[in-house]
Formats: sequence, structure tokens, C-alpha cells
Amino acid sequence: MIKRRKPYNVKTALTESVTIPVRFSEVDSLGIVWHGHYILYFEQGREAFGKKYGIDYLTVQRMGYTTPIVKSTCEHKLPLRYGEQARIVTSFFDTPAAKLIFSYQIFNEQNDLVCQGETVQVFLDHDNNLVLNTPDFIGDWKRKVGLL
Repeated sequence: MIKRRKPYNVKTALTESVTIPVRFSEVDSLGIVWHGHYILYFEQGREAFGKKYGIDYLTVQRMGYTTPIVKSTCEHKLPLRYGEQARIVTSFFDTPAAKLIFSYQIFNEQNDLVCQGETVQVFLDHDNNLVLNTPDFIGDWKRKVGLL
């Protein structure tokens, strides 16, 4: 289990779930998903979250920012296999810091937890400078979705 550090606001976590097929190109010779693909699954979860809540990559880019990942963790519990459906649950955790924190849980068709992890993203401006204060559009977004 990922240990939550303060100041994550677990009570106001926003969550989105997306189901994806495990494709042949994602498995190794044993028919199980290669470990590196789980980070790609996290990305698919983050994209689904962004579309649902109006904070997708194109919106961030239009506001003049990029949000590179500076930390990622991934804990493998059980294997996923070719032909299965995987459900990715992505949760956003509010923080007063100028960063985006997401956690992920991936479940197999039997609803067993197969993987969990977390990513932390920071904001860079159009000149690739680290932004130390939360951009105004993020504050506006947090108010819109009920985090502030």
C-alpha cells in the first residue's frame, strides 16, 4: 500500500475509472504484461481522469504549462495476462504545493488488485522554468470541481 504523506487531502480525492484490454504487444513470452507497461496504464488512467474533470494535457498546454513527472512508484501484486480486461482507477490528491499528485490502482477481471502506484508532476512555464506557486488556472479548476 502506498503510504500517504501530509498534506494530501484524501477526503476530497477525485477519482475516475477506465477499463482497457491487455493487448498482445504488451505481454512477454510468458503471456504476462511486461512490468514497464504499467506506467503506460497509469498514463491511460491519467488521460481518462483529465478528460472527465477538464484538466487534460491540452488544457494545461493552452494555459502555457507542461507537467512533467518527477516521481513515479509502481508496486506489482499479481500479473495481468493477454486477453484480460484491466480496470485502472485514478485518484487525484489535493495539495497546497504546486504539483499534481495521482494514485493508481489496477484491477484484473476478478477485481483483484494487480498493481498500485503514484505519480507526482510539477509545473514548468513556457520557458521550462519550474513554477513554485500553483498556477491560477489550477486554483480555478479546484474551485470548479469542489476542492476549494
